[in-house]
Amino acid sequence: MTALQYADVQRGAFLDQLKDLVRIPSISTDPTRTGDMLRAAEWLAADMRRIGLSRVEIMPTAGHPVVYGEWLGAGANAPTVLIYGHYDVQPAVLADGWHSEPFDPVERDGKLYARGSSDDKGQVFAQVKAVESLLTEGRKPAVNLKFLIEGEEEIGSPNLGAFVAQHRDLLKADVCVVSDTGMKDMNQPSICYATRGLMYFELEVVGPSQDLHSGGFGGIVHNPAQVIAEMIAALHAPDGRITVPGFYDAVAELSATERETLRHSAPTEADWKAVSGVSGFWGEAGYELHERVGTRPTLEVNGIVSGFYGAGSKTVLPAKALAKLSCRLVPNQEPRAIFEQVKAYLLSIAPPTVHAEVRLIAEAYPAVMDLHSSAMQAATVAYERGWGRKPIFERGGGTLPILADFQRQLNNLPIILMGFGLSSDGAHGPNESYTIEMFHKGIATAICFYEELAK
Repeated sequence: MTALQYADVQRGAFLDQLKDLVRIPSISTDPTRTGDMLRAAEWLAADMRRIGLSRVEIMPTAGHPVVYGEWLGAGANAPTVLIYGHYDVQPAVLADGWHSEPFDPVERDGKLYARGSSDDKGQVFAQVKAVESLLTEGRKPAVNLKFLIEGEEEIGSPNLGAFVAQHRDLLKADVCVVSDTGMKDMNQPSICYATRGLMYFELEVVGPSQDLHSGGFGGIVHNPAQVIAEMIAALHAPDGRITVPGFYDAVAELSATERETLRHSAPTEADWKAVSGVSGFWGEAGYELHERVGTRPTLEVNGIVSGFYGAGSKTVLPAKALAKLSCRLVPNQEPRAIFEQVKAYLLSIAPPTVHAEVRLIAEAYPAVMDLHSSAMQAATVAYERGWGRKPIFERGGGTLPILADFQRQLNNLPIILMGFGLSSDGAHGPNESYTIEMFHKGIATAICFYEELAK
């Protein structure tokens, strides 16, 4: 029985195992879920031992632990693959708008509904099951395999960079595979070859020493809620361009060839509307929708809070206002340099009637993968074998903080973003789902990739 035949026979068992994994509410941002985080790590470690990995460890970090596993039976002269993923998930409760309990997986219309089903338990588990299929019946794959599955991706991987730096020899590999991205069409596989970086910050505006009666002080005290709204509005010009001086200085324009290649694989406006639910689009003039998402930097407001926002009314003039904002960054942009530019601009436009403070929360670098590497060529063939169709290439709009760490700490390690999700899976939102056929096609494609890489 070949590895692909084994995976086909085990379809039901593999899906049941995935259901067991997604039942664990491994929410990294919730301190009350520390026990569940460890339980998820232990579950994965136990499954890795069961399928035949020769070394499996739960390794500590300054936060949640890393699950490491390896099988090096192919020998020193064979390629070594480092497989990365994460077992932590975003928070989820029924009241968010879920149609069923988020940690009680439900099959419906060919999909598995549960938090983490797609992001990222389902995708990384497809890799685990591919390795199981390769190792079954005592077979020896032609490549060495290492797993690095972390528990803090959903909070920006604050401790993984240090872990990688401390374990360079352990993580040494010829190529890294990451299954944590999506494609727009189940019938058309795609490979993402670039991700944007991130700079997350908060803006706080403080006015009076306490909330004031709007009847007694309205009109003479500068309202912090109004001030922060005006400051945020000043971050963009009417045409969508970011007004921060120097913000675009390091941004490289796409070549005409790459721009044309991306245009051929881009979603249509109708596709974007179907996924987002909006009636129209906004953004930087002069660039197509897919270019704004994958190749241009952004500055977005993620949340604002100030004053009274409960039921009923309360005529208050708030003492302060707080906004959370983020920038998605493209190659050549340095997160810390962008922060300093944004901070300087915001402080320069803050009126003297309030005190404004800008604080850096998180940062991550953008990453670009080599389209012409031998590993990328193996991935292209693997998708064609596993999916029955050649993949197209796309730039992603999201951020995977570890990619730049891998490239910087592991000698510019080649990376393949081997995504098995769909852009419509609803990751981070209510009713996240994973198309079951995508799970099985992902397993088959991963098997094919390791076979092709050995050639």
